[in-house]
Amino acid sequence: MPILNNQFHNVAQTIIGAKPDSAGGRKAQQSAHSSEAAPATVQLVTVDEGSEGQRLDNFLVKVLKGAPKTLVYRIIRSGEVRVNKGRAAADTRLALGDVVRVPPLRLSDKAKLPSTEAAHAAEAAKVPPREFPVIFEDDWLIAIDKPAGVAVHGGSGVSFGVIEQLRQSRPQAKFLELVHRLDKETSGILLIAKKRSALTSLQDAFRHRQAHKTYAALVKGTWPARQKVIDVPLHKFLTAEGERRVRAVTSPKDDQEGQRAITLVSVVQPFDGYSLLDVTIKTGRTHQIRVHLLHGGHPIVGDDKYGDFELNHRLARQGGTQGEGRFERMFLHARYLRLPHPQDGRELVFEAPLPPECRGFLTTLQPLVAAVPPTHR
Repeated sequence: MPILNNQFHNVAQTIIGAKPDSAGGRKAQQSAHSSEAAPATVQLVTVDEGSEGQRLDNFLVKVLKGAPKTLVYRIIRSGEVRVNKGRAAADTRLALGDVVRVPPLRLSDKAKLPSTEAAHAAEAAKVPPREFPVIFEDDWLIAIDKPAGVAVHGGSGVSFGVIEQLRQSRPQAKFLELVHRLDKETSGILLIAKKRSALTSLQDAFRHRQAHKTYAALVKGTWPARQKVIDVPLHKFLTAEGERRVRAVTSPKDDQEGQRAITLVSVVQPFDGYSLLDVTIKTGRTHQIRVHLLHGGHPIVGDDKYGDFELNHRLARQGGTQGEGRFERMFLHARYLRLPHPQDGRELVFEAPLPPECRGFLTTLQPLVAAVPPTHR
């Protein structure tokens, strides 16, 4: 199937990186991320690029590792904490180069810290360091190709995810934060910010629809070529077991809590019993693609929440009855992302080819007509 090779075996595009920060920039007297324990003497901490734009209370939580928030707010209210020698409120946004006076803690305060610090250290020790395939990296951000089956962060029964493992593998990094999310079962492009200013800029790009994301999805059945836009609100709810789910709202009158969601769909390759789609989302709702495609009557292959469970079981166990190969994951891959760079606004374009298991499964299917070149909206 050479047409698929042309579309999906392409190597991620190389992007010219941003110029590195000037070496002559102002150095921090002490980084908020380098403190190992609560201070016993007064500290003067200079705000670096990793803490620029952060609230004062959150900044102190990092400096006073293990200190309860009640203590943080108390020393702010008392005036013991100073920003550039003046009093400041908890919600004060710190600027690059600000000098924050952090007072010493009394013995009674420090007595509360060891068990909390030990707990944090014990949790961190359980996280195995891991690097992920890097598509692009500069002083502002990292774009990685996330594998399927890996959560982006810990929580909801998951001990750790991409961000925790990346922090463990890069202990020298002053700042690493997720810009956006991908479902655990979804593979593809994921962005991590290396500066707080980059985080806010990139998240603004997603919020204001300046980030254009396209996914490759294989669905059951023949997707109608005329069905190119899905504009159906989505409503989040919890199952009786406490699991998060989403459903399509067929009539806004039926559910006032539904949020508008828009998905664009184009057929790349029809197969016997399946359709390979290019899916672009104009809104970023939870499980949007999965629920919208299900609403259109064509669930994603391998989707364990909204898919065809009988088909998924058959493919995972021994392969299909029509000669399909064995397949044990959800066929949804974030393959293309275009957005402005957080430093200078220049356009960045990232691409991630289909993973080997997805390409391999496609080769077991019978194509019906020639593939249509994928589009980037």
